[in-house]
Amino acid sequence: MRVLMLSTPFPTHFTPMVPLAWALQGAGHEVTVAAQPDVTDAARAAGISAVDIGDRFHGLDVLLRHLPPGKRPLELMGPTPPEKMAGSAKLWETHARYLLGAYLEFARDWRPDLIVSEQMELAGQIVAGALGVPSVQHRWGVDPLSGPSRTSARHFLHGAATRLGLAGLPDPDLLLDPCPPALRHPSAAPGAPIGYVPFNGAGSAPAWLRVPPADGVRRVAVCLGRQTLVLNGTGLFRSIIAAFEGLADVEAVVTAAPEFHAGFGDVPGNVRVVEPVPLNLFLRDCHAVVHHGGANTTMTACAFGLPQVVLPQLVDQFASAEHLEKAGAARVLAEAAPQNDPAHVREAVRDVLDDPRYLRGAGELRRDMAAMPSPARVVADLERLAAG
Repeated sequence: MRVLMLSTPFPTHFTPMVPLAWALQGAGHEVTVAAQPDVTDAARAAGISAVDIGDRFHGLDVLLRHLPPGKRPLELMGPTPPEKMAGSAKLWETHARYLLGAYLEFARDWRPDLIVSEQMELAGQIVAGALGVPSVQHRWGVDPLSGPSRTSARHFLHGAATRLGLAGLPDPDLLLDPCPPALRHPSAAPGAPIGYVPFNGAGSAPAWLRVPPADGVRRVAVCLGRQTLVLNGTGLFRSIIAAFEGLADVEAVVTAAPEFHAGFGDVPGNVRVVEPVPLNLFLRDCHAVVHHGGANTTMTACAFGLPQVVLPQLVDQFASAEHLEKAGAARVLAEAAPQNDPAHVREAVRDVLDDPRYLRGAGELRRDMAAMPSPARVVADLERLAAG
């Protein structure tokens, strides 16, 4: 079976599909990723064949152009309310129409038996319909976006679909959902479960990872993704780092690109600032995670059963944070003011470490996720789907 994978041009949008790609390859199937270089670089690093379609996207340019110096998107725009979710997805409607022809040209030459797209890549369903093969959509995690944006996408892509002989934008033949029931968004259409396998990018384990925290010391991972710092997040990191000052028997490991380290100022003795390390390599020795609510970070922390402090910054991150809090697994600071106050962050960290209800909530999510069918088991469903 030949499987074509498509993704919008952010590596983190593609990453949740990597374990399924590995499972398909392990079962003897041929997998190729067709995408812009932003994604194909990540695919090749994960050992998956990839073909470049178009140029590099530089997805943060639009946001950076409108940010005043030192201001994060949250400080400029506030939290993203639910009614704005559909509007935030319009970029991907335009992206799908723009690249549809190039995707279709490659797909006609390569002749896939199945097309798998992540949740916001809409061209895959049209390409599959034009070729007469099944399509699969794979969610990142908590999904407040694809449901509300579907009506708009049907209108925007109607002409592109009908010119290819389709009645309109097709629905996927199968929707794969890695979310445990407690985190499923009410606006998201029901999907078939697929177990989440933690993978946060290619990388090597540094020497310090081989040394677990000392007895009685609780390690907290601080990871806010690569975009947060680029989007004027240095001040937020200073606030989080300062929050660990005076926290007895707690050490923090803060992951950040090295070019930003100098901007963090004086670092307390119980804080280690390191270069980015894939979270799945070191969460086993951690007791909690401070993060931004990104899909991959959220799902990885849940898979390890860890309590979380969530400081959402953009779009779907607020919905992820809200559902984690409702599940009893997280404390959330959704506004800029408490995020920027070390005292508020310190209180939240103390809370998730000391109050056993957060560990219980996180443990329930972990158990629910562990019971979901692995990507290897889902491969059999995809084989049947492709066989008709």
